[in-house]
Amino acid sequence: MISLLTPTHWKDYELIDCGDFEKLERFGNLVLSRPEPQAVWKKTLSDQDWKKQTHIKFKGRSATSGEWIKNSAHLPDRWNVEYKNDDVSINLRLGLTSFKHVGVFPEQAVNWDYISSSIKKFKTASPKVLNLFAYTGAASLIAKAAGADTTHVDSIKQVVNWANENQELSKLKDVRWVVEDALKFVKRELKRGKKYNGIILDPPAFGHGPNGEKWKLEDHIQEMMQDVVQLLDEEEHFLILNTYSLGFSSVIVENLIKTSFPQVKNLETGELYLQATSGIKLPLGVFGKFNTFK
Repeated sequence: MISLLTPTHWKDYELIDCGDFEKLERFGNLVLSRPEPQAVWKKTLSDQDWKKQTHIKFKGRSATSGEWIKNSAHLPDRWNVEYKNDDVSINLRLGLTSFKHVGVFPEQAVNWDYISSSIKKFKTASPKVLNLFAYTGAASLIAKAAGADTTHVDSIKQVVNWANENQELSKLKDVRWVVEDALKFVKRELKRGKKYNGIILDPPAFGHGPNGEKWKLEDHIQEMMQDVVQLLDEEEHFLILNTYSLGFSSVIVENLIKTSFPQVKNLETGELYLQATSGIKLPLGVFGKFNTFK
């Protein structure tokens, strides 16, 4: 089954409009304008509307870096937002980085709901969840808040520290933080005979490990998937694979999962998008997920 999924109940986030390679978003009380390479169409709202609503705009020096321009010196560089669903709630610290990111990918809220609802269905007490390429930890904290014994793996120490800040903001504790290359960590866990009830992967198109290890999605994702499915508990499990790459489709993700895990059940693949209040849809990656529940 191929699905199109978008977050529907996040009060602290809103995609207002997108187009002309930009997106206009509200995080809490702040409205940001920043680049978006997927938005190849025209804006729905006028340039005047964008300018009127924008508090902070990202001005790029290159495709990957730039600076934030505020319309008032009193606007913060850091602020907090809340996410809640029927099962859990977490708090996230956002910040203006030189790479146009703010510390969260809002479309992932769809996967957060899947994580918390899946954990609530487990019969296993304190199920084990592994979050790979875990960034600032929203998915890790959702899993922890839902009752999971959670391991968070990312190769960049600064974002793991950021995730720890989010844990404190969310009044949670005891997430296991690991700063390591994800593929190396998975191979070591296999040797140790470890098993997990839930595994979350949100790999970048390109990346580097803490010791210079190189990650390129199309070169390494098959090896990663073949290894990671061996860590799944046979009786109760879920897995989410999310990719943000212009060259990947949901059919590629489906093929990766089925060839790596032929016994897969309840597989769902599709595309994540954000619904703008202006009416346009912004696609933001493809996913595949499965579990042992009906």
